[in-house]
Amino acid sequence: MKSVLVSWQFWALLSAAFAALTAIFAKVGIEQINSDFATFIRTVVILFVLGGILVASGQWQAPASISGRTYLFLVLSGLATGASWLCYFRALKLGDAARVAPLDKLSVVLVALFGVLFLGEKLAMPNWIGIALIASGAVLVAYKG
Repeated sequence: MKSVLVSWQFWALLSAAFAALTAIFAKVGIEQINSDFATFIRTVVILFVLGGILVASGQWQAPASISGRTYLFLVLSGLATGASWLCYFRALKLGDAARVAPLDKLSVVLVALFGVLFLGEKLAMPNWIGIALIASGAVLVAYKG
């Protein structure tokens, strides 16, 4: 039997839980501060915590051991993450966390579409139905009637 700690489902659910806490903590944290500066503070915290984890666990790698292609795509990913965080914090500053977070989770729908279009991934009909339900649900939760 596979240990729960090596299950992608376990880590994905834990990620979702922390993402939910991120929205709640951020909404309270940005009340008295510019959203871009709040994003900067969050990023510095992440940098130090992750650096500490890498050093403490012996997972640090020599930068020269990483290929140029890997650097390119990780830099692009970092730029996309930064843009996402800036937009997310700005949206939280302006809107309700209960409405902002579901629209942000439309990224799930976009990842599925991009995976199919750009990575050649295959999805079955139940997967497409799930994607449509996620999109519909996100829009309905974000709706302010």
